[in-house]
Amino acid sequence: MPHRKPKNESGQRLVVLGGARRRATGAVWLVGAGPGDPELLTIKALKALQAAEVVVHDGLVTDEILDLAPASARRISVAKRKSRHSYAQDEINRMLVAFAQEGLKVVRLKGGDPFIFGRGGEELEACREAGVECHVVPGVTAALAASADAGAPLTHRGSAQAVTFVTGHAAAGSEPDLDWGSLAKANQTVVIYMGVSTAAGIAARLIGAGRAGSTPALVVENASRPDERRIVTTLAELPAAAEQVAGPALLIVGEAMALAKASSDTAVFESKLELRVK
Repeated sequence: MPHRKPKNESGQRLVVLGGARRRATGAVWLVGAGPGDPELLTIKALKALQAAEVVVHDGLVTDEILDLAPASARRISVAKRKSRHSYAQDEINRMLVAFAQEGLKVVRLKGGDPFIFGRGGEELEACREAGVECHVVPGVTAALAASADAGAPLTHRGSAQAVTFVTGHAAAGSEPDLDWGSLAKANQTVVIYMGVSTAAGIAARLIGAGRAGSTPALVVENASRPDERRIVTTLAELPAAAEQVAGPALLIVGEAMALAKASSDTAVFESKLELRVK
């Protein structure tokens, strides 16, 4: 029979299978599920998922991808949404280790790529410290899907000789410690993950550090999914554009975003922004 660990702060319990320990050695696979489109899942990720006995997944992983796991596999959601966490990160770490020590094949399924703002490094360290075998399967990070669908390359020989991925917020809600002067240099692309709620501050910092307010920018909500939405704008108008989205979104700033195509439902908003900028 299963046994349960004490409740965490959210009132939920960490559930670990009990009983006699298996002879087989378990392992953990940190798998990137990509941005949401099942066709962007890698073959290696699919194979790991199909062999899983336990799937510990983020809230951003789509049902279509989760359904690729065996029906017998146990699914556990550890969704994190802004300030609402079903499990603290250290609890997730312990969960992965405990299941693997039971002899189970554990897939930690993450939206995008495990090592791009996915806390995969922390989970890998926890497995190593516990002596648990851990494999990493990379995934298509949201920035790649967002730029591809918009037709705007992250790098371009004429307008973007570098690309930088940054996070829009740091631990405990503090402002990220970024080199704004470096990010404000022209002819590079800056991709901001988890930056919708801090778009005003980010735009102000970049402009204050010298980046032109007229620099093209792009907001992409639900990249690669059927409900994907794109807003083509400028750095100066980025805060207003970010207010128009509700779901997970990326902010992309850089001269190459001049090539981006807005989705049809934002065409009117885009034209209004152009009028204000002019």
